[in-house]
Amino acid sequence: MPGWLSHMDPHWVWLSLGVLLAAAEIVAPGFFLIWLGAAAIVTGVVAWIVPISVPLQLGIFAVLSFIVLYTARRWLKANPIASADPHLNQRAGRLVGEVLTVTRAIEDGRGRAKVGDGEWPVHGPDAAEGAKVRVVSADGGVLVVEPA
Repeated sequence: MPGWLSHMDPHWVWLSLGVLLAAAEIVAPGFFLIWLGAAAIVTGVVAWIVPISVPLQLGIFAVLSFIVLYTARRWLKANPIASADPHLNQRAGRLVGEVLTVTRAIEDGRGRAKVGDGEWPVHGPDAAEGAKVRVVSADGGVLVVEPA
């Protein structure tokens, strides 16, 4: 154990560890480290109020970590976080419902349609160039269309 650490009161080590873990959650979000930070802070408060040995403190931290992680996981499973924009990084998914103009005739189920200032590959029933089609779904980078 480093010399500077052996001169510190254990509760300050736990409280510092808890704050560092909470800060690490901000830097590397994953909704995991915050719970370990909370367990460390509670362990620090317990060690501050009741002078106990370091091995017992480690046991308290381990038990608290298990309890808060298990409880948080169950709570998140029962109360999922709904996204305000589920298609945020799915450009093709955002196009569902849009009406597009066919730029290369859809033949044998394949063609191209104008999207913004570009063209996207489309799958759907045969349609002539210039026809209007509506996007019904996306399959990777290919839009599935139907006549509008």
